[in-house]
Amino acid sequence: MLSITSQYLARYRRLAGDRSDTLLPVTGAQRRFVLVRSLDPSGRPDLVPMFFAFPRGTIDPERLRAAARRLAARHTALRSRVGVERGTPVLRVPADPDTVVTRPDLLPGESPADAIRRALTSWDAQGPAMRLLLVADEEREEDILAVVLDHAACDGRSLARIVDDLGAAYDEDDPAGRTAPEETHAELAAYRDAVLGQLAAEERAETPEAAAYWADRLRALDTHAPAPRPARVPGDARPSGVAQARLPAHDGGVSFPGLLDACRSATRELYGTDRAVPLGYPWGGRPAGAEPVVGCFLNTLVFPVDTGRGPGPGPEGTADAWWDDLDRADVPFDAVVTAVRSAGSRWTGGLDGLLTVDDDTRRPPLKLAGAEGREIHVDGRPVRAPFALSVTQGAEIRLRMVWDRAVLDDATAHRAFDALTHALRPSDPTVR
Repeated sequence: MLSITSQYLARYRRLAGDRSDTLLPVTGAQRRFVLVRSLDPSGRPDLVPMFFAFPRGTIDPERLRAAARRLAARHTALRSRVGVERGTPVLRVPADPDTVVTRPDLLPGESPADAIRRALTSWDAQGPAMRLLLVADEEREEDILAVVLDHAACDGRSLARIVDDLGAAYDEDDPAGRTAPEETHAELAAYRDAVLGQLAAEERAETPEAAAYWADRLRALDTHAPAPRPARVPGDARPSGVAQARLPAHDGGVSFPGLLDACRSATRELYGTDRAVPLGYPWGGRPAGAEPVVGCFLNTLVFPVDTGRGPGPGPEGTADAWWDDLDRADVPFDAVVTAVRSAGSRWTGGLDGLLTVDDDTRRPPLKLAGAEGREIHVDGRPVRAPFALSVTQGAEIRLRMVWDRAVLDDATAHRAFDALTHALRPSDPTVR
């Protein structure tokens, strides 16, 4: 029987024919985002926004538009759109770069952050993958620039490249934002090769043994988190809550298995003590030999966090299980879900939590014509999973948790965050 990736490639090749420059295949990571969007009643995509505050009047809007056009022309993933054609996910590549730079007006009584949230909520899923918002904050005498991307167009490893290249494009002189056709064509060829290399790796990874492993590994998953209860959130409340903390790094920070183990403390508070919680996290990279193109290549792995009454397996047991998972990390998400469901689970692929880890040395500032933007957060935006935890490691550990207030109440979420931070304190054995 053909693997899911093999079946996908066969359908894509029949569909694309001689349109291989305008209709490209998508990676397993992109297929996941297509699946998630299809399961959302509103059809909203996953968005990756970055926010930067610049001194008032620093940014030239026309120069920014030209820079955005150059950036999109130089990266296939940013000028294209992921869609579904005859039931097959594909990447449609337009002849010209497609970007949007807007300056949302503030409504009466609205803050700049409110205007940004409103703009993101009204995101048109059929529009460009990259959009820039420029909002004036008169009170702080700042301009807030939001660089927003459809997650199906980029993963976390692409963000630093996008920031660097946007700054470089802004510094160029051509007001029309033109890019040489040969540069665009060369990048498209490199991008296509990277995607095909990724799909080849996924196809090799989809063995019967790997499917049996994931079916057994995630067999305890049933249905995912409680359904949203809109009545829980007042009509004028923001859809998500946030908590954050800073901890000392202590000899290089926390190991990834240590973070997974600490998440057990949080999930006990959130979901009780009688379930296995599917916690998703990105892992992987570009295939060997591929150019460092912008795109969405990181697979989503699932770690079944045990919320049982006991202390759990502990750091060593968590680490052993995690290393075994990494040996099958190239199996795409939809193939894992299919394997688990074929073993009798009702799990549809929904995640009760998301964990991302970043290194602050890989987060370069955005510089536009010598002016450096200060990275900020705009809270209160919709969150895909019931909760999402981001960890930034460097001279200190920065923890940031957001949660869907239609699923989790604020008091429970804050207790869970307190339990998590307590588990990561230096006295805890999960800290190296």
